[in-house]
Amino acid sequence: MINVFQPDLGQAELAAIAETFASNWVGYGPRSARFEAEFAAHVGVPAESMIFLNSATSGLFLAVDLLGPGPGDEVVVPSQGFVANANAVLAGGARPVFCDVDPRTLNPTVSDVERVLGPRTKAVMLLHYGGAPGDVVAIADLCRRRGIPLIEDAACAPVSTVDGRRVGSFGDLAVWSFDSRKIITTGDGGMLYVRDPDLARRANRLAYHGLQDRSSFTTAAKGARRWWDLHLDEPGRRLIGNDMTAAIGSVQLARLPGFVRRRRQIAQAYDDLLHDVGGLRLPAPLPAGHTTSHYFYAVQMPEPVRDAVAEELLGQHIYTTFRYAPLHRVPIFGGADLPGTDEAARTTLLLPAHQSLSDAEVRRVAEALRTAVERRLVPARAG
Repeated sequence: MINVFQPDLGQAELAAIAETFASNWVGYGPRSARFEAEFAAHVGVPAESMIFLNSATSGLFLAVDLLGPGPGDEVVVPSQGFVANANAVLAGGARPVFCDVDPRTLNPTVSDVERVLGPRTKAVMLLHYGGAPGDVVAIADLCRRRGIPLIEDAACAPVSTVDGRRVGSFGDLAVWSFDSRKIITTGDGGMLYVRDPDLARRANRLAYHGLQDRSSFTTAAKGARRWWDLHLDEPGRRLIGNDMTAAIGSVQLARLPGFVRRRRQIAQAYDDLLHDVGGLRLPAPLPAGHTTSHYFYAVQMPEPVRDAVAEELLGQHIYTTFRYAPLHRVPIFGGADLPGTDEAARTTLLLPAHQSLSDAEVRRVAEALRTAVERRLVPARAG
């Protein structure tokens, strides 16, 4: 099977795990702190503002908790997003209010966001679809002018930039994902960025049971009398990452430029191989100054054709998919009239685009897609 998502792991990651085993400490410790500092430097933010967690989902839940929404409050979320976005809002006691997206980019415009802001809006949560930055600059400016915190879900955007500035650094809080399907992986894991220093310190406490000093439960006690005593101001959860996964993360982060370089080559190859397929729309060009992580390569075609093409390719052991199912169509979250999102969900298909694909596999996917699309669209168009 040619997969849509696939990790790229090797001997360097195994060696990092072996070193962690040899240290006899696999919980949160020096490797976790190093990975936090490395990733913060990669994004261009202070190391103390970055927290390594067990998942990006934990980061989303914690970000909402830090902002303190409650009954009657609302958080704006693109319907074209992952279920964790809306789950985090609901779990925090607020109501997700879904905004529409551009049907070509699958990212919301600033107008889409502004249209659903209201007096009860507690925050805006912005997903960078497939790694493309979208309208983040204008949305961040809108949020600042309105005094509304912005949470960036940069799970798919570890290297994406606008005018040289990393996505994730525009908002007040941001998360990145390192799960098994992401460009870099720690198996499971994520990063949370918190711009405000006081809020970042609180996030660190809440990520480890609410304790003021994590060293009380490690071998790092500094000789204080009765270091095992609890110092707790508010309850928290156990959301932190560990040194074993952080060791993998440090290796993966060093390999990230090569990963994205290969993904860029694959995207260019698809552009070259598929540009003349009638009825098939390729990804929209990025605006000037924008770069993407190339997490998705999304093509679009009419809905009945899209579904039939996906089934045909699956029969040839080529896995394609659509991410993410529109949240406003999920009954638990409530409905909305979002035509751009609905159009995108009917027509979009994600092709295999991970860095482990060979040139031959890319050609195989493109040729199979061309044949499947032209079989259904060319005769109808000619008639």
